[in-house]
Amino acid sequence: MASYSTSWSFRFLFLTLTTLAVTSKPSVAVPVFQPSPWTPAHATFYGDETASETLGGACGYGNLFSNGYGTDTAALSTTLFNDGYACGTCYQIKCVESPWCYPGVPFTTVTATNICPPNWAQDSNNGGWCNPPQVHFDMSKPAFMKIAQWKAGIVPVMYRRVPCVRQGGLRFSFQGNGYWLLVYVMNVGGGGDIANMWVKGSKTGWISMSHNWGASYQAFATLGGQSLSFKLTSYTSKETIIAWNVAPENWSVGLTFQTDVNFH
Repeated sequence: MASYSTSWSFRFLFLTLTTLAVTSKPSVAVPVFQPSPWTPAHATFYGDETASETLGGACGYGNLFSNGYGTDTAALSTTLFNDGYACGTCYQIKCVESPWCYPGVPFTTVTATNICPPNWAQDSNNGGWCNPPQVHFDMSKPAFMKIAQWKAGIVPVMYRRVPCVRQGGLRFSFQGNGYWLLVYVMNVGGGGDIANMWVKGSKTGWISMSHNWGASYQAFATLGGQSLSFKLTSYTSKETIIAWNVAPENWSVGLTFQTDVNFH
């Protein structure tokens, strides 16, 4: 009996382990953007309290109010702008070591929507704040006024990249013509940025799109009369997602399409 019991126990253990080995699947970690360390920089502001001068911008987001970015935005010096790949990235900024800082304000959060171009006619420490290799934020006036008195003009700050928290999924705004599709990608969550993008018509395979400028990508292809899907890879986290059937067969330029997928 003892021999039979030992044998049965061994077979039970073997079958249990075999079952676990067959049924258990390794978990696949989804890339999630993590905040960066705090780093010193400087910040100024442009425009007035209405932030009307921030509309448009080098990233191509157009009306920042209607497209969900509001007034919490900033233009980046070329060092940060990274040829437009930084469009849509999010930053926490806090004023430090200045009598103009508002006490008790830990930080404010802004989205990169524009470029602060160099001013080579001015010294980098006296007016040419955005000259390379300066790391600088030219904030909307409402955003600047959340951390410092506007009369300061310029203040030292600490900043860090943070995940972009967005409501809803990616939005795709179409421009171009029958032979050239130009797509602006907005409301990007996670790292907020895009490295690569592809488009797929209902009658084509995946077509690689090239980076045009800012937050826009282009494909030189005839895609009219087809429903369109998009595949995107995050510049920072390398996460890849697919937005299926974003636009119907009767899509046209000038329209913006909402999806239910986004980066983490």
